[in-house]
Amino acid sequence: MNTVTVDKEKCVQCGLCVRDCVSHCLEMNKNDYPYMKDENRCLGCQHCMSICPQGAISFNNKNPEDSEKPSFKNVLSLIKSRRSIRLYKDEELTEEELQAIKDMLPYIPTGCNSHKLHFSIVEKQSVMKELKEKVNNKLIKLLNNKVLSPIVKHFETYKESFNKGEDIIFRGAPHMIVVSSPISAPCAPQDPVIALSYIELYAQSLGYGTCWCGYAELCIKLMPELCDILEIPKGYTPIYAMLLGKPAVKYSRIPQPEPYKISEIKDVIPKESCLWCKTKRLFTNFLRG
Repeated sequence: MNTVTVDKEKCVQCGLCVRDCVSHCLEMNKNDYPYMKDENRCLGCQHCMSICPQGAISFNNKNPEDSEKPSFKNVLSLIKSRRSIRLYKDEELTEEELQAIKDMLPYIPTGCNSHKLHFSIVEKQSVMKELKEKVNNKLIKLLNNKVLSPIVKHFETYKESFNKGEDIIFRGAPHMIVVSSPISAPCAPQDPVIALSYIELYAQSLGYGTCWCGYAELCIKLMPELCDILEIPKGYTPIYAMLLGKPAVKYSRIPQPEPYKISEIKDVIPKESCLWCKTKRLFTNFLRG
């Protein structure tokens, strides 16, 4: 059960915590001090403690003075310089370097503040090597089986490379992070993708390289034995995988990408739409949901 404690000597009764409470479980009492009126609705987001300028609110006995102060550096440059790395040094990250990433994970946002994601972090190159061998051997068998080959048609282009033992899937990366979410999570498909986006940028800031690996994600879903190796809990679905390591390449400049289409909505313009058009749009909206 979540609890909120108010230091009345520090509280200036500004009501910011009450106004910012997303689940409306805080209220001002008759003496104009905030209190928890319904702990069952609390999401545990700690917005109340974070927003208080006086540090008058403690959440679950956490001392607000122990919280770090926000700091915003040049995030835009970090976003612009992000690259997908497919060439890695033959070198593991140290325990301390991996721990830095682990320490960041609790701050990743999730839908309804459902902190139930599972992170499988492959920390040893020996494990990555074993994963590569298992995946390559399994894919070669499937690709050479006329009945089962359609299941792995995405890999048909690399059939010859797999037969040669080339590391098409993991690109020689010394590490991999797989994020899984409970089937019952309110935002099960979205949360892991958000998590990996945060991991990617943070890893970049530390000088490490990453690569979103759709092929690895597909193999993990097709090969249940990989879920056992990655210790993915029962009732969890592996959503996506990311390669991680020290890059063996260095990019000297930021690319100049083509801009995306932007609709600048500044007014509501009535438009007639036929029944067929609405039906088609409805179908499209859920086509890849």
